[in-house]
Amino acid sequence: MTARTPIVVGNWKLNHSIADALALVTELKNQLGTVRDIEIGVAPVFVSLQAVAKRLEGTNILVAAQDCYWEESGAWTGEVSAPMLRDVGCSHCIVGHSERRTHFGDTDVGVGRKASAVLAGGLDVIICCGETEAQRDSGEAFDRVSAQLDGALADITAEDMAGVVIAYEPVWAIGTGRTATPDQAQEVHAHIRSCLRAKYADVADTVRIQYGGSVKAQNAKELISQPDIDGALVGGAALEAASFVALCKAAAAAVR
Repeated sequence: MTARTPIVVGNWKLNHSIADALALVTELKNQLGTVRDIEIGVAPVFVSLQAVAKRLEGTNILVAAQDCYWEESGAWTGEVSAPMLRDVGCSHCIVGHSERRTHFGDTDVGVGRKASAVLAGGLDVIICCGETEAQRDSGEAFDRVSAQLDGALADITAEDMAGVVIAYEPVWAIGTGRTATPDQAQEVHAHIRSCLRAKYADVADTVRIQYGGSVKAQNAKELISQPDIDGALVGGAALEAASFVALCKAAAAAVR
């Protein structure tokens, strides 16, 4: 199996002013500058991206956007395109987060269009997937995740997959304090990798699959020690330096 470097990204969601964002990333670059066993990133709100990217220039911390639109330009009021995100210093963009799907109408097909646009715009993409509690309880978790992957990866080639990270986020574990057990998470991650293998053959072994859903320092090492879990997409624990630093160091310890 190809060795995969875990990637841990803090998704700040709708939090932090520019001043607070700069204070946080300054603390992160001071405390995480020597961590080299994993990739580390932050995903601020749109208005903070340029300032945060400038503050993090020359560091080991990447900058991701939380979403984008699939068109490059035009009459799309309120939207932001992948080339614009790259222009302000982003290297990655998240698409298909469950909150976008639930509250803003993102569909499997739309997520696929966004993912393709992100790659075409010169960024790497983090594609989110995951089932609701009702879907898990009714035995539909694998089917739902498979359908999300089918939509997201519809127009993405094997060559494109070098710029793709998958984030498995069970909706029932996001912001609830409830976390999938390492075995539960690994089971779905293994399913995701099998879906990737069916579409992309051996390329699937190089694709990183993050876990997201109430990840914190206390469970990060055990989760990332699983064979198919290659990092974390972190919510609440990423909003303060102490908790995110501890989580990143725990994740790094899992690969030593």
